[in-house]
Amino acid sequence: MKRLPLAILMAVFFGWLLWSVSVRQAALFAVGIGLGAVLAGKRFGFTTGWRMLVEDKDPSGVFGQLLLLALAAILAMPLLGHFPELTAALGPPSVSLIVGAFVFGLCMQIADGCGSGTLYKAGLGIPMNAAILPVFAIGSFLGSLHLGWWLDLGRAQPVGLVSAWGWPTALLATLAGLAAVAAGVSAYCKRANHRAGREYKPLFVRKWVVGAVLLAVLATLNLVIAGQPWGVVYGFGLWAAKVANATGAVDVGSSWFWSQPGNALRLQETVLLDVTSITNIGILAGALWISAGTPASAKPLTGTQWAVALVAGLVLGYSSRLAFGCNVGAMFSGISTGSIHGWIWVPLAFAGTIFGLRIRRHFGF
Repeated sequence: MKRLPLAILMAVFFGWLLWSVSVRQAALFAVGIGLGAVLAGKRFGFTTGWRMLVEDKDPSGVFGQLLLLALAAILAMPLLGHFPELTAALGPPSVSLIVGAFVFGLCMQIADGCGSGTLYKAGLGIPMNAAILPVFAIGSFLGSLHLGWWLDLGRAQPVGLVSAWGWPTALLATLAGLAAVAAGVSAYCKRANHRAGREYKPLFVRKWVVGAVLLAVLATLNLVIAGQPWGVVYGFGLWAAKVANATGAVDVGSSWFWSQPGNALRLQETVLLDVTSITNIGILAGALWISAGTPASAKPLTGTQWAVALVAGLVLGYSSRLAFGCNVGAMFSGISTGSIHGWIWVPLAFAGTIFGLRIRRHFGF
């Protein structure tokens, strides 16, 4: 589909949301379109940035992500401090977080995408990611059914730095932590490239910087409009849960996760009232508009590669629920709104990524 008719369809859907659902949901759909257009247009991939660092000793992708985290924290933390009706992306430090983050980091390299990456690449028409999207949703739903059991293995109360320390101290601590990571990444790449006799790659590249600035602004708009930080994974699990509930395949309401009042309500409401789902739909639409009817090029996969990718996608969804989010919900929104669980998630997921890259190379992706 060409951009003009697609834009007309998106405008009609926006107008219908505005008239029939709510102003908030229409606004979140528009924010989602912006997120999808930036992610796809700038190829701002969290998975790709980590792979560039490990395989090519190229820090620009990770520095783009660190800039994004810093800008988002600068925008979000004062808002959280001044407007108590806004909520942070809090998750409990737990066994499920430790296991889920590591497994997620491993599988996202095999599946070539985290939650947002899977969405925007599916919108670009990449066959593997389009096929992974539904199995990701199934995996996220299965993870929600087992989450209560995982939490019983051990958990602590969520810790929010803004509420614990106040937003100025929380922001300074967050920026100091990000600066420390940046210094470590820079030193590692400089040393590794020097030893290999390669030219040191720049820390900042235009597409990553522009993407970081735009995503930080859009994520802040999402926080203000939705009242909660940008997330992706919850919408996937909700879609699969609604299908399971409607078909009677699973007694969804009897599970610990879906019996929680807020989740039970969303299970009964139309998916268009869920803030995460409507943003996800917007991301798909924004990426589709970028592709303009011309799917992104992708290497054909063998049967074995397809099987490995789909299994990775299923486990990716499952582990994302255990870890209380993906690179967006756990890392980006967690750290930028002051949640300790975001800082726990990152090193575990990065450790998983190192193993995932080895598996990815083994199967020739």
